[in-house]
Amino acid sequence: MSDLSKKHCVPCEGGVPPLDLAAATTLRKQLHERWRIVEDGKAIAGNFSFDNYWQTTAFVNAVAWIAHTQDHHPDISFGYKNASVRYSTHAVDGLSENDFICAAKIDTLLS
Repeated sequence: MSDLSKKHCVPCEGGVPPLDLAAATTLRKQLHERWRIVEDGKAIAGNFSFDNYWQTTAFVNAVAWIAHTQDHHPDISFGYKNASVRYSTHAVDGLSENDFICAAKIDTLLS
């Protein structure tokens, strides 16, 4: 389990710069390899596969619960056996540590 998964998101109101690519890459290394830095370093995204619709919707609901408890919300899309999760911090127009904290919490769901 990553140390990130033990942290709690801190409210971000903007006024601080997003993580640079080097910092984002360092944090990404603490996540499962499914997570990728995308959109020129402005987001991270992960794709998840499941055996059936029930597992997929259970996962999506668990991600929604993480989002609620952390007050940090991803973009989620899903179908019958797959889900995609994308994090970016809108207040900084890029990545913050919060994005990686939530991704790490999702990794613990599947470990």
